Amino acid sequence: MADGVRWTVQDRDGREVYLTQERWEHILEPTNHPEMENYEEELKQTIQQSRRQQDLLNPQKYTYTKAFNHLTLDNTHIVAVVLFRYREQGNRPPVANNYIVTAYQKEIG
Repeated sequence: MADGVRWTVQDRDGREVYLTQERWEHILEPTNHPEMENYEEELKQTIQQSRRQQDLLNPQKYTYTKAFNHLTLDNTHIVAVVLFRYREQGNRPPVANNYIVTAYQKEIG
């Protein structure tokens, strides 16, 4: 697993997905998605409970989307973008390296 991991959860199909401290700080930057600051638990729930959808242009990129009724402004869903990759381990088989790239709130109606 990568250094600086903030937390790891399993999605509904048992795949491990993690968030690093660096990515969390990136998400919260004022020019990105600072509205996510108080919604880290909802981000975990989004990964754990929703189905993933594969990106049409990048087959390693997936989005998880989950509805919540208490988000900021008129937002209705949290969206998490996850890259599914593998990490080499020398002579051993590669291991899954699935991490959150970004997350944000969105109105979907």
